[in-house]
Amino acid sequence: MAKMRLDHVGVMVKNIDMSITFYTDILGFGLKGRTLHTNGVIELAFLGFKDDQETELELIQGYNDSLPVEGKVHHFAILVSDVEAEFERLKQLNVSFVDESITTLPNGYRYFFVQGPDGERIELFQR
Repeated sequence: MAKMRLDHVGVMVKNIDMSITFYTDILGFGLKGRTLHTNGVIELAFLGFKDDQETELELIQGYNDSLPVEGKVHHFAILVSDVEAEFERLKQLNVSFVDESITTLPNGYRYFFVQGPDGERIELFQR
């Protein structure tokens, strides 16, 4: 079997500019590229943290404006080195928390969820 990896996660959003600002200014993503789809209606933005080999976040505006409260993806996770520090940092910003505290799983992994501008769930996760 050919070597495979997750390339990107697409999240439908209502306002791509507001979402780009949230993901870059609040969560620390970098904007890698932005383009209008060939259909002239859908706009795409690709975000990430590092290089071309990482899994990217694709924001999609114009595909469907009838999003459920939690968005079209249940959640995606961002790996962090210090989940407690991120929890405290985000508490100081205008971020909507899903969880009131950090959850620790039986295997020691720790996480909490916040919401993006369209209600999408974002998990901050430490192994």
